[in-house]
Amino acid sequence: MAEERPVPVKTILVSIGLVVASYVALYLVVKLVHIWTLMVVALFFAILFTPPVDFLKRHLHVTKGIATTLVLLLTLGLVAGMMYAFISPLVDQTRHFVDRFPVYLEDARAGRGPVGHLVRKYDLDQKFEDNRTKINDAISGAGSSVLKYSRKVFAGVISGLTVLVLSILMILYGPQMLANGLGALSPPRQERCKAVARDCARALTGYAMGNLLISVIAGVCTFIALWIFGVPFKGVLALFVGFCDLIPLIGATLGAIPTILVAFLHSTTAGVGMIIVYVVYQQFENHVLQVAIMSKTVNINQLVVITSVLIGVELAGFLGALLAIPVAGVLQVIARDVWDNRTGRLKHEPTIGADEIPVSELDDDTSGADTSGADTSGADTSGAGDPPGASDPPDAADAHPLADGADTAGDPTPVPYGD
Repeated sequence: MAEERPVPVKTILVSIGLVVASYVALYLVVKLVHIWTLMVVALFFAILFTPPVDFLKRHLHVTKGIATTLVLLLTLGLVAGMMYAFISPLVDQTRHFVDRFPVYLEDARAGRGPVGHLVRKYDLDQKFEDNRTKINDAISGAGSSVLKYSRKVFAGVISGLTVLVLSILMILYGPQMLANGLGALSPPRQERCKAVARDCARALTGYAMGNLLISVIAGVCTFIALWIFGVPFKGVLALFVGFCDLIPLIGATLGAIPTILVAFLHSTTAGVGMIIVYVVYQQFENHVLQVAIMSKTVNINQLVVITSVLIGVELAGFLGALLAIPVAGVLQVIARDVWDNRTGRLKHEPTIGADEIPVSELDDDTSGADTSGADTSGADTSGAGDPPGASDPPDAADAHPLADGADTAGDPTPVPYGD
């Protein structure tokens, strides 16, 4: 019977160390999940803003800091303009309602106007008196709710500023940090990582630009349709549809619901017309715009799109829905690179022989040999006319192992080799 050997102390200590390290790593991931989220969002915006920063730097001949500042100011200006166009009509209508509120109240008490008709028909004044205590309690409790939501808004503003600062720092110092990190790898691995990073950045920026373009088209179509039907607040509704259309798959439908309701409040004809407009536009977006724009940026299977969006919503809510497809595109790029390097991918240009001579160079050599060798075979044999000290050029057979002197004029069959 074999004697049982005790487990070495070193193995026990290593096992305990791995368990402790795993626990600490998991604890940090869970505890700092908000920080990781801000970092991921900042990285997304940094990659998105890098092309315009490089464009301004290259064409205006300014430093990267100045180009980043210009892009930041332009972006903030556009966002502020859209928010003003969205909020200004709401503020004006609220102010108008507050100014007219005493008149509405008198009409309601006297039974005049549409509000007074409803009050008289449903005996709302008596119901209000019966539930006055409950209404006062609800109004008193609304103060705490306002304070709670104010805290959330303040926390959101702080998070937004943090993302902005992180994005700027990533744009300025990210490339140098990435280069320093890649410096520890071998040259082939450096080139591979750079190629994958370029493809990932192209997928992110392409998706963002394509999605933004589709949202602009949706907002413009909504504005034109509402203008034709004479529906009020067409600017606000068009901006709302444009914002909602940023959400993949269901964004246009979410934006269409309140727009159709407002159109029905204006007239039945406008409501039915907007339904027809959105049904036609949804088909146009799904079968024309998505195919024409997204196929050139992030070509992902629709099942993968839906699955990624559902996972993103479950993990991070609205933010996860926005970032789901870009993340899926990045994972697709990485998976494709791993697959290509595992299975071997054909080179961009086939090569010949063990020396892997490119076909283009081979064609140049053979064409040169045909031109120089025509009607000069006797001179080459006798060596007459050669200047002193000149050496004969190598035969075509010495240029590559698969060609001989008799077949130099023919094009050999290229044999592709895997990477």
